[in-house]
Amino acid sequence: MLALALKPSKSLLMIRYALIVAAIGQFLVPALPNLIGLGTPIGDAARADYGGFPPEQPAGIAFAIWGVIFSFYAAFALAALLGTNETLRRVGAPLAAAGLFNMLWMFSAQTINLQLLNFALLFPIAYFAFRAANAFESVRGMGGTPVKLIADAATGLLSGWITVALAISVPLTIRTLTGLGASDYPWQMLFLTLATAAFGAWVFTTYVSRSLWYFGALGWGVACIAINNWFTTGMHPLAVTAAGAAILILRWRLTRDTNSVKASPLWT
Repeated sequence: MLALALKPSKSLLMIRYALIVAAIGQFLVPALPNLIGLGTPIGDAARADYGGFPPEQPAGIAFAIWGVIFSFYAAFALAALLGTNETLRRVGAPLAAAGLFNMLWMFSAQTINLQLLNFALLFPIAYFAFRAANAFESVRGMGGTPVKLIADAATGLLSGWITVALAISVPLTIRTLTGLGASDYPWQMLFLTLATAAFGAWVFTTYVSRSLWYFGALGWGVACIAINNWFTTGMHPLAVTAAGAAILILRWRLTRDTNSVKASPLWT
């Protein structure tokens, strides 16, 4: 009877395998263009489509954060493979779904590269990432363990960076639908990006989680928009505006009372 009680259920085994597949796939898929020549790296495709690097996009260094996110994700998948606890049970399923959709999004962006499809695929990633972060929030106060640190980082960083991805994809989608070039309406596109990022931050903090990791990823993305405009586009006023927005977003989180998160039917 004890052996039966300790044996993982089929659903838990499926979640473990899905996490491992997503953990490996998220490292592998971005490397396919260089490994076997399948597709075009996402950043290169964007520059080719719009005749340059739009001012609302972050500098190339920003995307190094994917390596950090994937590493925490892989650590969580390994922890789930080796054992089970309440954190793994609650966070595993939505985080696995977010990772699998992320693989699909990256593969689509590198091969099919239709902006409307790329934009649409970001929403399920964001939904499941936010859901995973909210699931972790339910166990945040139940003591500290290395697995909980990993889960907090994996869910918070992924949620924050997908917010950045959505924010910068809104003007890219508008450019696609209207035929605008990389340098058209720079202020309007920047403000649209920053407004989307700020709205995502408000939703996350109010209804999802108190995670500081989220704001680390979001702040990094917005700061790299400032770097792009200072060093690449040469639009220094836009760079100062983006840098100010990054400071305001981080200051808002650090000074806001986040003792509780409002319940939302989206995460139940």
